[in-house]
Amino acid sequence: MACVLLLSRLLPFSHRLTRTSICLLSLFLSYLCYCALFPVGTVMHRTGDAPPSCQLVPADGAKRRLQKSSLSCVLQLEARPSSAEVQPREKKPEQRASSSSSSSSHLLAVRSDTPSPLMGNSKFGNKKLPNAIIVGVKKGGTRAVLEFIRIHPDVRAAGTETHFFDRNYDRGLEWYRGLMPRTLESQITMEKTPSYFVTKETPRRISALSQKTKLIVVVRDPVTRAISDYTQTLSKTPDLPTFQELAFRNQCLGIVDTSWNAIRIGLYALHLENWLRYFPLAQIHFVSGERLITDPAGELARVQDFLGLKRIVTDKHFYFNRTKGFPCLKKPESSGSPRCLGKSKGRTHVQIDRDAIEQLRDFYRPYNVKFYEMVGHDFKWE
Repeated sequence: MACVLLLSRLLPFSHRLTRTSICLLSLFLSYLCYCALFPVGTVMHRTGDAPPSCQLVPADGAKRRLQKSSLSCVLQLEARPSSAEVQPREKKPEQRASSSSSSSSHLLAVRSDTPSPLMGNSKFGNKKLPNAIIVGVKKGGTRAVLEFIRIHPDVRAAGTETHFFDRNYDRGLEWYRGLMPRTLESQITMEKTPSYFVTKETPRRISALSQKTKLIVVVRDPVTRAISDYTQTLSKTPDLPTFQELAFRNQCLGIVDTSWNAIRIGLYALHLENWLRYFPLAQIHFVSGERLITDPAGELARVQDFLGLKRIVTDKHFYFNRTKGFPCLKKPESSGSPRCLGKSKGRTHVQIDRDAIEQLRDFYRPYNVKFYEMVGHDFKWE
C-alpha cells in the first residue's frame, strides 16, 4: 500500500484511478516487493526435499545420495510404493503364462558370487551360492569327503543335502542361498547332494547358474555300491524283497534289472555323458571311494588341489577306526573326542550269493571300461 501512495504522489493522473484499479495495482506491486525481498527457494522446502546444507550427489537409478560431513541421507525420487501400500493387481492369463515361462530365466539373472542384500554382513561374511558341489554318488563316500574337507579353514559347507537342483528348483535361488553358511571373501562355499549325478536336469541347471562351478564325484565299485545301497534301504524297510529279486529280471539268464535305482546309479559312464554336455572334464574331479578308506589324506590332497586350496588337511588329521573299518578324524583341540561318521557309515553289508555278484560284475564290466576311458583313470573294480 505504501508503494501505491508513493505512486499517487508522483503520478498527476492517479486521482483518476478507481478504487478497484488501485487495489489490483497494490497487489501487483506487493508481489514484486515480496519476490525482491525473498528469492525463490529460501523460505520453504517441499516435503522430502534435502536441507540446504546437504550436497546432492547423483547415484544409481532414481536415488540421490546427500552428504553432509559425517551425516548421510538418501533422497528417494519417484519412489515406488511399498507392497504394504499398494495391493497387487490381478494378472491377466497371458501375464501369468509369461511370468511362469520367465521364472527359469529369472534364476539365471542372479550371479553365484552376488550376496543377497538381506544376507550380507561384513563382519560374519555373506551367504553365497556354492563354488563347488559334491554331486555324487550315493553310498560312494560323499559324506566322508564333505566332513573331511570342511575342516579346512577356507571351506564352509551346508550341513544337509539341499536337493535344490533335483527336487526344490522351483523354490528359487534365494531359498537355495539361504541354506548356505556365511563365508568370507576368501572362503569356498560347498554343498553335497549325491542324487545330482543321476538326475538328468541337474547338469543343465547348475551350468545355467554358473559354468565355473567345480564338481566332485565320489565313485565306488558299482557292485559293492549297489549292495551298500540295498543294505541301507533294508535297515529302514525290513520287509524288502531279496537283493537278487530286485537286481535281476531273470537271474538264470543273467538279465539285470536296470530300472532298479541301486543298479542304475552304477552306470557311471552313461551319467557322465550327460554332464560332459555342459561341463568340461577338467572341471569334474573324481574321488575313489576305495582309496578314501585306505588313504584318506592322499585323496583329500587331490581334492584340495582341485579346489585351489593349500594342502592343510593331511595324514595328521586321520586315524583308522578298526571297529567301523573306516577312517575318522583325530580329536580336535577344541573337542574332547575324535570325530567319526554316523552309525550308518561302515555298517556290515548283507551277504549276497556269490554267483549273483559275478553276474553283476560281468554286467558292469563294459560300462566300467568305458568310464575308465572317459576319465583317463583305471579304478580297478574287478
